[in-house]
Amino acid sequence: MVRRLLENQYSDLDQSQRENLFLTRCKVLDNTCSLIVDSGSSCNCCSTRLDNKLALNTIPHPKPYKLQWINEEGGIVVNQQVNIPISIGKYKDEVLCDIVPLDASHILLGRPWHFDKKKTIHKGLTNKISFHHLGKKIFLCPLSPSQVSEDQIKMKAKREEEEKTKKKTKTKTKEKNSLE
Repeated sequence: MVRRLLENQYSDLDQSQRENLFLTRCKVLDNTCSLIVDSGSSCNCCSTRLDNKLALNTIPHPKPYKLQWINEEGGIVVNQQVNIPISIGKYKDEVLCDIVPLDASHILLGRPWHFDKKKTIHKGLTNKISFHHLGKKIFLCPLSPSQVSEDQIKMKAKREEEEKTKKKTKTKTKEKNSLE
């Protein structure tokens, strides 16, 4: 009896994701990307890294604005957007995103995604999202906390490797210029 109670407590704790952000993976042009859904964000965002890596077709932002909280240097001006073709399982869509420096994820879907075309239902306890898209009911499930941690470690390692490569390239360019 005690074992059953303990097992039930563990599974209840394991199932509850009410304090976690909704993080999952999606495909963008056959590349696996990380994605956060945050109904508290006022915009959909694409990371500058994703935009640069996939050479996406950017368009000028119709109403450029300044993000104040993004860094200590007084913020950045957001002046570019991109239409991103995403797919999560059977759900396929194209989402207009502002291009900003993001480290936590490749894509952040905010209130515009939540409310523009669909009425999403976010079940807080299980952290699952459902909505209708093209006449079909879609269910999105989040990654587990261990999967999120694993993805974050991989993304950080990739960023660090890119920084090392960038520094090596700069050093080689400086050496080449000094020899000339």
